[in-house]
Amino acid sequence: MEPCQLEDRAELERLLAAPRVLFFKHSLICPVSARGFREYRRFLEPREREPTVWIDVIGQRPLSQLLAERTGVAHESPQALLLEEGRVRWHASHGSITAESLAARASAGTQSG
Repeated sequence: MEPCQLEDRAELERLLAAPRVLFFKHSLICPVSARGFREYRRFLEPREREPTVWIDVIGQRPLSQLLAERTGVAHESPQALLLEEGRVRWHASHGSITAESLAARASAGTQSG
């Protein structure tokens, strides 16, 4: 599955109210973020119906900042945030983002510690 890019504030607001969604914050110019994005895509390969979007943290900086404000999770890149009913259930950044960690959290819906 090819992940969809978040395009506008209205879509962000809709997703924040969704039962479940995985956000991925990605910098197109950062090699660490590129590695994380590969892991995110690898996680999505067998999951055609996974509710998820990614945000270009440079090109869509206002959306990235709004997500940080609304969730209370400080911005990092790369960063994955799993929300259920608008609440953060899990988040990770940098090297903690692997296909395996995404799959484990997406199936369990557990909070980060």
